Amino acid sequence: MQDTMLQERDSTIAANPAARSDWTREQIAALFDLPFTELVFRAAEVHRAHHRAGEIQLCTLLSIKTGGCPEDCGYCSQSVKADSGIEATKLMEVQAVLQSAAQAKDNGSKRFCMGAAWRNPKERDMPAVIAMVKGVREMGLETCMTLGMLTPGQAKQLADAGLDYYNHNIDTSPERYEEVITTRTFADRLNTLDNVRAAGINVCSGGIVGMGETRADRVGFVHALATMEQHPESVPVNALVPVKGTVLGNMLADTPLAKIDDIEFVRTVAVARITMPLSMVRLSAGRESMSEATQSLCFMAGANSIFTGDKLLTAANAGDDADSAMFARLGLKPMEGEEPLRAMKAVGGCSGGCAA
Repeated sequence: MQDTMLQERDSTIAANPAARSDWTREQIAALFDLPFTELVFRAAEVHRAHHRAGEIQLCTLLSIKTGGCPEDCGYCSQSVKADSGIEATKLMEVQAVLQSAAQAKDNGSKRFCMGAAWRNPKERDMPAVIAMVKGVREMGLETCMTLGMLTPGQAKQLADAGLDYYNHNIDTSPERYEEVITTRTFADRLNTLDNVRAAGINVCSGGIVGMGETRADRVGFVHALATMEQHPESVPVNALVPVKGTVLGNMLADTPLAKIDDIEFVRTVAVARITMPLSMVRLSAGRESMSEATQSLCFMAGANSIFTGDKLLTAANAGDDADSAMFARLGLKPMEGEEPLRAMKAVGGCSGGCAA
C-alpha cells in the first residue's frame, strides 16, 4: 500500500511541478503575515504534495581549506578581516578528504559538501578539487562544493568532473547586501550562479537570517530566490552563529533581541517551502542552538535536509548521536531515493522551476 501511494505521489509531481517564478514581494509578504499555524499548515501541505513526509536527507559538510579568505563578509569567522582566532590552512590532501567522505557515508550521510575559504579558486587548485569530486562520487555520495566565485571555465571543469551541486548563497536581500559584504556585489553572486547553471550543475543557494535584518529583508531574500527563472534545487536556510571577532558577532553579542526568534525562523522556512515547492530546503547553520521543538516545527514547515556531525566548517553543530535520538523521538528517518527536481530532470519531466 505504501509503495503504491509513493508511486502515485511521484506521478503527481511529474505531471504538476507547481513551481512558479512570478512571485511578487507583496505576495511573499502576505505569506509571512499569515497566522503562524495557518502558514505552517499551508507549507506542510505543499511539502507533502512534492516530498516524502517523515524523511530528512542527511548531509555532511567539510572545510577543505579553512581561513584566510580576503572577503569581508560580516558573519564569517574565516575572513582575514575577522579577529576570530581562525588560522589559515592549506587545501587538504585529496586522500584526507576522501577518508572524511567515507566516514560520513558510514555514518549515514547521502550528501557530502566541501567548502574552501576562497574568494575564488585558483587554476592551480582545480586538479585537486576535481579529484575530490570524482573520488566522492565514486563512493556513491551526492557531491556539493562551495569555493567562492567561479568563471564559466571553472564551472565547466566541475561539471565535467560530475559535481552534483554548487553552493553560492545570496546571503540576504539585494538591498541589504552591501551592509553585510563590501568586497563583492549581489550581482557578482548572481553571475556565479549563472555560470553554474549554464554548466549544467544544480544550484544550491540560500542565505542567513538573524543578522539584525528586518522582515522586509527576509521577504526580499526569499523573493530573489523564488523569482529565479529556475529555482535553486537546494535552498539552505541558516541562522546566524554570532562568532566573536566578526563584525556581526561583535555587533549582536550584547543585543539578544537582535537575534531572530524561533517563530520568525520557522516562518522563513515555511515561506521558502511554499514559494519553492520542489527545492530541498536545508536546515543549516545555527541548528545546534535550536530546541528539538523548533527543529520539529521546521520539519513540519518543509525543511527536509540537515547537516550532521559535530562541526559545520568552523562552527559547532548538533552531533550524530543527538540527531539519531531526535529522529527516534520524532519518528523521522533518513531520506532514501532521489530529490524531486533531480528525479524530474532525469526523466525529462521538468518545467517551471527546474533546470533544463
